[in-house]
Amino acid sequence: MAVPSSLKQRYHLLPHVIKLPTLHILLQHPSYKDRPTLVFVNKTKTAELLRRTLRLLSHKVTSLHSQLAQHERLNSLGRFRAEAAKILIATDLASRGLDIPVVSLVINFDLPQAPEDYIHRVGRTARAGRRGMAISFVGERDVLLIQGIEERVGREIPKLDGEEGVKEKEVIDVMKEVGEARRMAVMMMDEEGWAENKKRKRGV
Repeated sequence: MAVPSSLKQRYHLLPHVIKLPTLHILLQHPSYKDRPTLVFVNKTKTAELLRRTLRLLSHKVTSLHSQLAQHERLNSLGRFRAEAAKILIATDLASRGLDIPVVSLVINFDLPQAPEDYIHRVGRTARAGRRGMAISFVGERDVLLIQGIEERVGREIPKLDGEEGVKEKEVIDVMKEVGEARRMAVMMMDEEGWAENKKRKRGV
């Protein structure tokens, strides 16, 4: 499986602690804010945390992961298709074989451990000859992962910068707001016994 030739790939090197503020800014960027966007994460809990945090920050967002009941998954996909939600936060459940609408932007909030999973993720956009873009967040410990991905796709992935990127001052300006939203999201999840609920669902 190859990366579509119409796909534009970029990576953004950043410390782990500013990934969420950077995502918040990027989703409001003039180049991306109106695009149907698929954000990939590696863990179910991360998907839930991002969904709640971004919703508190006024983004139209939904999520898709293995711990949702079937009717919840269908509802999330329906909202995304109808553009009631412009952003879908997903685990690798959404990277293969799902009937999802044309996505023009894929963001790897977490890099996958296997280069082949990267290919499946970014393959959600730039389909049927259409153009698309994939942006990958690369943390301090992800350098070997991005090198493995570059080897698999057969090209060097350029850095996201200039007019396409996020400025440091923008991130600093929203750190407090995003931090407060994240804390509130964590509190909500704790109060609802989210982890316990998920364990029960797995046992059903």
